[in-house]
Amino acid sequence: MKLTVLGAGCWGLTIAKLLNNNFDEICIWGRTQDLTEELRQYKKTSKPLLVQLDSKVEITDDITNAIKGAEIILLVVATSGIRPVCKQLKEAGIKDEQILVNLSKGLELPSLKRMSEVIKDELPTSKLAVLSGPTLAKEILNGCPTAACIASDDIKTAEFIQKHLNVPSKFRLYTNSDVIGVELGGSLKNVIAIASGFADAMNLGDNCRGTLLTRGMAEIVRVSVMLGAKQSTLYGLSGMGDLIATCSSPFSRNYTVGSMLGKGKKIDDILNELGSVAEGVKTSKALCGLADKLGVEVPVSSAIYEAVYTDITPDEVLNKLMNRKLRQEEEYNLTSK
Repeated sequence: MKLTVLGAGCWGLTIAKLLNNNFDEICIWGRTQDLTEELRQYKKTSKPLLVQLDSKVEITDDITNAIKGAEIILLVVATSGIRPVCKQLKEAGIKDEQILVNLSKGLELPSLKRMSEVIKDELPTSKLAVLSGPTLAKEILNGCPTAACIASDDIKTAEFIQKHLNVPSKFRLYTNSDVIGVELGGSLKNVIAIASGFADAMNLGDNCRGTLLTRGMAEIVRVSVMLGAKQSTLYGLSGMGDLIATCSSPFSRNYTVGSMLGKGKKIDDILNELGSVAEGVKTSKALCGLADKLGVEVPVSSAIYEAVYTDITPDEVLNKLMNRKLRQEEEYNLTSK
């Protein structure tokens, strides 16, 4: 059985290593400019990679050969690359029986579409599933266990992926039919992770972090339920579980971005220093766009949007959040949609 991983970044390499014993063949595809010489030569040199790969793993920039014969194809590229890669998959002759599993967490700009919607735009007849949950790559590389959700409109597809991507004692998978909730929980929590890092850098304390996570979760629920998600999904692995993990870990790129913003650094300098994608930056813009469209208040997310895209100072962000008009806390009905 063959697995293809589209995306040669840290998460793509990590998931390939994690699933090594589950498949007879594994191929990792990356754009020509994304494949370092170290990656290209990893079978020919004794120099260790950041992520140690088995000798059976093939690395290529030829997408046609990469997907040939693969039963499962994992999309592990930045959200901005999902649509172009899907166009390439169409040109490469992807077959309807090959299952696409999206692992990217974010929303497309300016369309505000979820990744499954983007994929369906380009590949409307493909089998599709979404994987999301607390999956910090560096912890997985260190051998730490975690769990995640596999969501699909077709439960049999979800169960097939669950069976073949589950790794005993390391990577436990649960199925879910709520694709909207699983996607939005995994995407929107990145904005709140930036807020958490922001507060920590300002030494605002654990009470403040608890407040931000709670009020941030309320925003995620408000927006997601209006878009068709189930509340119960948002309090599961792909929502609350992922939120907790990314809002307190230095391994989280979004938390790191927030921490640097809280120290007064500018976003362009932060992203240059980080050298990798932090999806929460663009998602803050997308989330505020969705909230405006839906007529929903998202004060924490709006504050982060301002912190990212304007010259507002950290102290001004804090004052705006703490001195808003007083209001009643929501009552949640977890049995409703």
